Amino acid sequence: MTPEENKRRAEALIPKFHFERVLNQDSGGRGITLYGQVDSQPALLILERAPFPDAEEYLSVLPTNLRSITNLGNNDIYSWFLASGGPILKDNEGDKFADFKISMICPCTEKHIKKHSRQSFRFVTETPEIYRDKVRPYMQTNREEGRLNWIYNIIEGRKEVEDVIYRTPLGRDGDEGFLMLPNLHWDRKTIDALHLLGIVERRDIWSLRDLKKKHIPWLRHMKAKLIDATVKTYPQIDTDQLKLFCHYHPTYYHFHIHVVHVMLEPTATQSIGKAIGLDSIIEQLESMSGDSETGMDSVSLSYTLGEASELWSEIFEPLKTAARASQPQ
Repeated sequence: MTPEENKRRAEALIPKFHFERVLNQDSGGRGITLYGQVDSQPALLILERAPFPDAEEYLSVLPTNLRSITNLGNNDIYSWFLASGGPILKDNEGDKFADFKISMICPCTEKHIKKHSRQSFRFVTETPEIYRDKVRPYMQTNREEGRLNWIYNIIEGRKEVEDVIYRTPLGRDGDEGFLMLPNLHWDRKTIDALHLLGIVERRDIWSLRDLKKKHIPWLRHMKAKLIDATVKTYPQIDTDQLKLFCHYHPTYYHFHIHVVHVMLEPTATQSIGKAIGLDSIIEQLESMSGDSETGMDSVSLSYTLGEASELWSEIFEPLKTAARASQPQ
């Protein structure tokens, strides 16, 4: 048999596959393993989504060719959707099998463009002094630019009210008030990919840097409430199938906790230098010597930064340049 005949024979096997059951599917929805038969012989079909073609003729028509676009939610400049782009099936009730999960930011800013562009990364160490003198003022500037409007919309009940799965009555519990709702990047169907956000009402805690020993009881209380609300809403999940963590640096400077299924595929957002477990934060606070005001602002934190980020270009790159210049030649 010639190489060309071998190729045609192999290609002919795919249409012959008769599906019987799903063996596995990754939580990110990018791959699935099917069991079935080919010519009465057992067979596995392992499917993975290929990278998007970067050809202009494909990308220019892709948005207009999407079907059955369903809005999952929108808040301020952010919107999230499911859509179909695959083959049209018979009697499929209007493309009910969505195969695209879509986010839109409109109007986007230069910061959004930089964040979502391909870039190289650096690993940096933020000392308490760098945090106090450089990073804290940077956070302040970000908060004053109106970038938290969409969070305040949720907290104050103006947006996404129907999505909230747990909340303390607004204003009742003072500094201990919080709510929980699905992260809008989650499709809300794939349980193994569950991703929720616990958002605090109080506005004086911008990030984990503001956490102090006096906050330990509050953090433990919130952890228990978040886990309890999750397993009551999704009873197919056990408490030991959940991970709780915070990002540093977070996408926005208003304290929030991520609640994810342990099967959620680890991505860059769960990597070392980005995600810090809530239990680890509590244990570190407990082990610190000092009074109740001692906190996470007194330790050094190391993390990864994209070279297009303002933290790199405005803080750490100048610090690196200055350190090099000060070294004796």
